[in-house]
Amino acid sequence: MTGIPVGISTCLLGKEVRHDGGHKHSRFCTQVLSRHFEFRSICPELEAGLGVPRPAIHLREYHDGLKLIETKGTADHTDAMQGFIDQVLPTLGDLRGYILMAKSPSCGMERIKVHNKDGNVTRRDGRGLFAEALIRRYPLMPVEEEGRLNDDMLRENFIERVFAYDDWMQNVAGDNLTARALIEFHTRHKFQLLAHSEKIYRQLGPMLGDLKSEPLQDIADRYIASFMEAMTQRVSRGSHVNAMQHLMGYLRDSMADEDRQVLMEQIDAYHRGEVPLVVPMTLLRMAQRREPVDYLSSQKYLTPYPDELGLRNRV
Repeated sequence: MTGIPVGISTCLLGKEVRHDGGHKHSRFCTQVLSRHFEFRSICPELEAGLGVPRPAIHLREYHDGLKLIETKGTADHTDAMQGFIDQVLPTLGDLRGYILMAKSPSCGMERIKVHNKDGNVTRRDGRGLFAEALIRRYPLMPVEEEGRLNDDMLRENFIERVFAYDDWMQNVAGDNLTARALIEFHTRHKFQLLAHSEKIYRQLGPMLGDLKSEPLQDIADRYIASFMEAMTQRVSRGSHVNAMQHLMGYLRDSMADEDRQVLMEQIDAYHRGEVPLVVPMTLLRMAQRREPVDYLSSQKYLTPYPDELGLRNRV
């Protein structure tokens, strides 16, 4: 494996698997993310046996739940889809994230049309059957729709979460769980937590204060649930400024007055929306490299993902 394992809807890789024989090729996924992610592609409708091309399907709501029904007819593909879901879900536990195709009655993550038994739209807050099962089975896994990745903030947030979740899965989860591993993970991600949610940041520190008060696995489960909840929250400019100012505190003795003034000016410029986050962050990283502070050397906030993704150039 050459990258982080991430699931993806097959049509996003340019494969002609949609009901009309077409695709929804995402060049961002195939040309950018593929350098860092090892994609595992799934087309639930194809792999549930519906074939290509196939009749279009949609969600219909009956008294006993949602069903996948052909839009022009009454053929019911719910059992076939559920059978595939039951078969494939247990094999996805090693994934660190998932990118879904929007508006799909199988893969859509949100705002999916739900019809009544007569085929008329009654609401638009549904979720595709596969997407619903995936999110329910793996609530910690970062999941996003491809179309939403066109939003710079959502794109940066999703990728940051994938890398953080990968860190947890590699170094803390399962057989790797020790008190030391848990504390070191928290230490690496402290400033990320502070930026995403100061409230949760202040809750998680005390949670780790007495690791003998209950089984370590129970503490770890509560910790990562709260951690991933915090990471889903978008970071405001003010929250980034707060985190960067905390970082500056550790560099106070190693920075010349002139360098500190330039950094403060660029943090203020970022706060006003005049420069992207990469500008003050680069200055912080330069200061850390010039006079390394041990505590900051492991901080994921400084480099949460590869620089070549260029995500902080746009937020």
